[in-house]
Amino acid sequence: MALHPELARVTQRILQRSAATRAAYLHHLDAARRQGVQRGALSCTNLAHGFAAFPANDKLSLREQKKPSVAIVSAYNDMLSAHQPFQHFPAILKEAVRAAGGVAQFAGGTPAMCDGVTQGQPGMELSLFSRDTIAQATAIALSHNMFDAAVYLGVCDKIVPGLLIGALHFGHLPAVFVPAGPMTSGLSNKEKARVRQLYAQGKATREELLECESASYHSAGTCTFYGTANSNQLLMEIMGLHLPGAAFVNPYTPLRDALTAAAGARAVALTEQAGSYTPVGHIVDEKAIVNAVVGLLATGGSTNHTLHLIAIAKAAGIVIDWDDFNDLSAVVPMLARIYPNGEADINHFHAAGGTGFVIRELLDAGLLHEDVRTILGHGLRAHCAEAFLEGEQLVFRPAPAAAADENVVRPASRPFQADGGIVLVKGNLGRAVMKVSAVKPEHRSVEAPALTFDSQEAFMAAYKAGQLERDFVAVIRFQGPRANGMPELHALTPALANLQDAGFKVALVTDGRMSGASGKVPAAIHVSPEILAGGPLGRVRDGDLLRVCAQTGTLAALVPAAEWEARAQATADLSANGVGMGRELFAFYRAAISAAEEGATTFALPTPLPASQPMHVPDATVGNTMPGSDEDVLK
Repeated sequence: MALHPELARVTQRILQRSAATRAAYLHHLDAARRQGVQRGALSCTNLAHGFAAFPANDKLSLREQKKPSVAIVSAYNDMLSAHQPFQHFPAILKEAVRAAGGVAQFAGGTPAMCDGVTQGQPGMELSLFSRDTIAQATAIALSHNMFDAAVYLGVCDKIVPGLLIGALHFGHLPAVFVPAGPMTSGLSNKEKARVRQLYAQGKATREELLECESASYHSAGTCTFYGTANSNQLLMEIMGLHLPGAAFVNPYTPLRDALTAAAGARAVALTEQAGSYTPVGHIVDEKAIVNAVVGLLATGGSTNHTLHLIAIAKAAGIVIDWDDFNDLSAVVPMLARIYPNGEADINHFHAAGGTGFVIRELLDAGLLHEDVRTILGHGLRAHCAEAFLEGEQLVFRPAPAAAADENVVRPASRPFQADGGIVLVKGNLGRAVMKVSAVKPEHRSVEAPALTFDSQEAFMAAYKAGQLERDFVAVIRFQGPRANGMPELHALTPALANLQDAGFKVALVTDGRMSGASGKVPAAIHVSPEILAGGPLGRVRDGDLLRVCAQTGTLAALVPAAEWEARAQATADLSANGVGMGRELFAFYRAAISAAEEGATTFALPTPLPASQPMHVPDATVGNTMPGSDEDVLK
C-alpha cells in the first residue's frame, strides 16, 4: 500500500526540522561506538572492579573480552503491581544471555513511582520530574561502559519514557525493552467509574469505594485500563523495541517467561560481536517516532504522550510538536475502543487481535512506515504477529485476519471513527491538547463563563459546597511544570462527570495534566506556555466567556483584544508547592524545565554540528532507515 500523503508530508516536515540536531546526535552515537567489546576501553583496575563479584565462569568471559556483555536496567519494586513481576526477570535474562553466548549483569535500578498511589496527593508533584530522574539513573547504570547491549525492564507512566530517554543517550548500544504484562481482568472499569461518581456525590461510603478499587486493582501486573502504562507498551511494540505480541501477556505465565528469555537472547543477537549490530539510536529515528504517534492516535492512547513522545524524540535529536499530532490525528482512524474510550480492558484488546492486528491494519492502509529498523531487523511487517508456546518452544504466528470482537478492535476499513481523537486547540489562551475519543460529539464544544481555581483542592471545595451546579469552564491555574511539577488532575474527573451528567455544560482548561485516563468531559490540558512562563491563562477572570471547541480547534477568551492585552497576570502563593514530600529536592527541575510542548524536559537537543559539515535530509517516502541510511545523514 502506498504511504498516505499526509503521513509522508508530516514525516518530511519532521526530517527537515530535525536535520541539524539529528545529524549531531548520530555523530555522537558513532563517536561512542567501539570496535570489539565496549569494556575493552577500560583499564585493568576498572575491569577488575566491574566483575569482582561475578561467578567464576562469567568473570572469565568478561576478562577474555570476547563475549558481549548485556546490561539489565530495571525499575523493579514490589509496591507497584505492574513492576512486582520484574523481581524474577534478571535470573531468567542472565540464563538466556549465557545460553546465547553472552554475559548479563544487573547494571542498575531506577525509581518507579505509581501515579495511582500519588493521584491527588503532594507526591504527584514529583511524578513528571521522575521521568528525567529515571533517565539520569539509567545513564548512571550504563556509565560504567561495561556493556555491549542492554535490556530495560519497565512498564508504567513516566518509567518507560525515562528508560528510553536514558537508553537514547547511550544510543550506540542495542536495546530491548521487556514488559511485565497486565494483571488479569477484575471488576470492570465501567463499574469502577460508576462507584467513583457515587462516592463523589456522597452516595457511596469510603468502605464501598475501597472495596470497588481493590476488586479492580487486585493482583500483580499492569492496571487494565488504557492509560499511560499500557500506552507505553503498545508504543514500544510499534516502535520495534519489543518482541512481537509481548506487550499484553499476563505475568507469571510460561509464555511471559519465554518472551523474557527470548528478549535476553535477542539483545545478544543485536551486538556487534554477533554480527547484527543494531543500536537503539538507529531504531528510534524520525519514521519510528511518526509510527509511535500514529499508534497512539489509532488506539486512543494517553495524552501524557503528547509530552513523552516529544521528549523521547528530543533525546534522539528529533523535533516534533503538537501540530504534528494534530495533523496526523485528522487522517488516522480510531481502530480500538479500550477503557476509558470504551468498555473493554487491555486483556480484551489483546484477545481480540491486539497490537499485531493494529500494526497490520495501519500498514495495509499506508498509515505506518514499514521501512524501519526494529530489534528483529528491517521492516515493521515482522511485528504483525502474536506470540504462542508450542510445547516449550516460543513461536510467532501472523496476527489474526479478522478481529475476534469488533466492539473492541476493528479493521481500518471500518474504524470506530475517522480521526485519532487528539486535537490541538489554540487561541488567546495559548496552545493545548484535547483528547476527545471518549467525549460525545455534543460535548466537544463548550462556551460558558470561566470559574478560576488555583488548585484542585479549591475546585473540590466549591463542588462539595454546591457552588458548581451551572454551566462553566473550570480554569485550574498554576499547575504547569514550573509552578508545581504539572500534576495529573484526574481526581477531578468524577465531579466534572457528575455535573455533565446533570445536564450542565462544563469543560476544563488547565496548564496541568489530566492523566492517561482522560474521560468523557472536554478538557483542554497542557496549556502552553504556562502562567509562570508568561502564558495568557493568568489573564482569565471569573465570568469571562470562554470557548473550548475541539471541532474548530479553538481555545479563547471572548474578551475585547485591548482589554485582554491590558490585563495583568494573576498571581498565587506557590511557596507551599516547594516543600514537603521531597519536593524541595526538585527545585532545580521546576526552574530548568522546558515548556509542555517541548516535552517538559530538563535536557536539551544536541548542539548542531559546524556548518562546514553539510547535511542531507532523506525523503520520507523512501527507505532512508534501511541499511546505511543514518550514515547518509552525516555525508
